[in-house]
Amino acid sequence: MSLYNELLEIVLLAFALINVQDSHFERIGNVMLLTLMVWCGYCTLQVLNDTCNLGIDVGAWYTGARLMAFQILYAFLVFSIYISKPDILIKYLYLWGALSLFACFWVWKQKNMGFTSAELSFLWGRGRSTHVLQGGSLIRYFSTYSDAANFGIGIASTAVAFIIFGITAKVRKHKLIFLIVGAAAAWAMFPSGTRTAIACLMAGFAAYIFLSKSFKIAIPFSIAFAIFAFILIFTKIGDGNQSIHRMRTAFDKNDASAGVRAANQNAMKKYMKEAPFGIGIAQGYGSVPANNKYARMSTIPADSEYVYIWLRTGEVGITLYLICTVIMLFGACWIVFFTLKSPSLRGIGAGMCCAFVSIQLGGYGNQVLMQFPNCLQFYGGLSIVYILPFIENEWITYEGNILAKEAERRRLRLEKIENMRTKPWYSWIYKYL
Repeated sequence: MSLYNELLEIVLLAFALINVQDSHFERIGNVMLLTLMVWCGYCTLQVLNDTCNLGIDVGAWYTGARLMAFQILYAFLVFSIYISKPDILIKYLYLWGALSLFACFWVWKQKNMGFTSAELSFLWGRGRSTHVLQGGSLIRYFSTYSDAANFGIGIASTAVAFIIFGITAKVRKHKLIFLIVGAAAAWAMFPSGTRTAIACLMAGFAAYIFLSKSFKIAIPFSIAFAIFAFILIFTKIGDGNQSIHRMRTAFDKNDASAGVRAANQNAMKKYMKEAPFGIGIAQGYGSVPANNKYARMSTIPADSEYVYIWLRTGEVGITLYLICTVIMLFGACWIVFFTLKSPSLRGIGAGMCCAFVSIQLGGYGNQVLMQFPNCLQFYGGLSIVYILPFIENEWITYEGNILAKEAERRRLRLEKIENMRTKPWYSWIYKYL
């Protein structure tokens, strides 16, 4: 289904090439592009990987490489080229916020008003074993996303981004909208029943403590974070709610689900010792014949994006992917911490970086990192951080104009109130009656 999104991105890139003079291609030459080119290059070489001795299948390889590498590059290029002005950046954040609010509304609708026929078909079919728990008494809601894990982790990372946007915004309207989206997204995380989501939320906020560059923000944020973590980990508050109880099991070392994943990964290690480059990106679920040595590796549940990348690209691939990820994240954090001067713009950059940390942790726990819309939102968001220095001067002017208009409206409102106070009581009563 992500093919439609990627085709749109390719069309946008074609338009940018046609209108090359106004496309700001000079802004894409950064560390993130370099790391993505390295990763895409490795995934391109994977077309030659025939570990399973099944021959080279270019079509199957492209399907895997497109989802694992090329879609990240498309998102990076589109975001870097098209988000070129402050007003476009704000429009994008509004669009992201509006779609997230709709997802929050839809999970409320599923919980309180029921599912559509298509959703019920998924829930009682392919999703029954993972979305209907405790004998049917606990449903994991998935909103407009492909499944509950994808929704829970994606919306938790969105909550991280928008709460940070909100507390750092100077413009009153921006602050209000961002905080509403952030609060709604934080609530919507719980009906998903995705335990990793709570850890993602906490990891994103913990990252912000280091990126805030302000004791006024860092100290209360740290206190609130510590209280929230203490309540969740060391108390039973709210345990009567099934969704909260399930989230709390994320910190249970004896959880049965975690034990199954550990056993699967131990089995994988034995096979993968002889496949340093993986079984191949071209090998999808069940594509390896039963009599093949690596048949089990094509069907065993990866349960994690990192494990999936490890299986398909081997130790070499997962190591390269992790190095590239750390470098691109470190480069973005460097820009936020040392380059940007505007506090509100730095807040947008910090929100993007912290959301990226959050979704990466989600990718460690679940296979959601490359799923739509997470890949587009969070890799695209990190791309935005790299273009923020180019638009900072325009941002300061843009924000200053809005703040001046807000101050003028406030002055006129206060002046009107003061005038009403000086008039006889019957004058303003007569006026409004």
